Amino acid sequence: MRQRRIAMCLFASLYVFGFFAGTAEAGSKLQVVATISDLKALAEAVGGDAVEVAVLARANQNPHDLEVRPSLMIKLRHADALIINGLELDDWANVAVQGSNNPAITPSGIGLIDASRGIPVLEVPGRVDRSMGDVHPAGNPHYTLDPGMAPIITQNIVDGLARVAPEQRAVFERNRREFLTKLETTMARWAKSFEPLRGAKVVVYHADWVYFFTRFGLRQAGTIEERPGIPASPGHLVRLLHQMKEEQVKAVVVEPWSDRELAARIAKEASANLALLNAKLGTVNGPDAYLVTTEANVTALIQALR
Repeated sequence: MRQRRIAMCLFASLYVFGFFAGTAEAGSKLQVVATISDLKALAEAVGGDAVEVAVLARANQNPHDLEVRPSLMIKLRHADALIINGLELDDWANVAVQGSNNPAITPSGIGLIDASRGIPVLEVPGRVDRSMGDVHPAGNPHYTLDPGMAPIITQNIVDGLARVAPEQRAVFERNRREFLTKLETTMARWAKSFEPLRGAKVVVYHADWVYFFTRFGLRQAGTIEERPGIPASPGHLVRLLHQMKEEQVKAVVVEPWSDRELAARIAKEASANLALLNAKLGTVNGPDAYLVTTEANVTALIQALR
């Protein structure tokens, strides 16, 4: 009987040791959550093997008005850090944070990282009222689509992750330098590809692309949405088609979560090409995910404009 009790205690000790050893191994990486896929990709570029990054808004979901479900709160419950886009794009994350009961990622917590800090914000409205639709008072929040903003975004991520794990700062900074070196070379190639197309006019479904267009010398001619977040009226579409034909707009940009059928119809009637951008978003993981997605966007838009 005594031998049996000893054996049971030994088994229990091995079980507990194995459990905690497994937990320590699983918990050796920083658990990071990003609100959108662009930020997930940039966090993976900075964090490398030191982080495990999850995302709240899936790649095929509109990040403006995500429905907050209990599953999002569960993702946040044990997060060491939460990276938000800011500029009111992902204010819905506040509800998920409150439901997660995780003090580390609250506004006063050490793990909340606002990627928009220091961004030169475009399209800041002078005034905002409800008649203008879903206009962001703080300015256009879609800065992550411009690869030229990556140095600022990644520095914010480095600083935020280093608050949580200061002993890893050197690793994060090295990863950031390596990523930006690769990005700089690639951006020079992208800029050269867009050079013959400078000044080209593009119609977009939603006004997501002003930072990207500004970077590469393109012009937004109009939007399929009559106002941000407001579906187009027949009269708006008639006026838009007239403008596109008159100005010889060659490309219409649409994203996976928008009405692709309507965008395709507008493009066809205006003798323009449809460019599906962000099609690669969320389909690639790891340090090159941001580069792969942006490369796909550049390629699709250049093909449409040519």
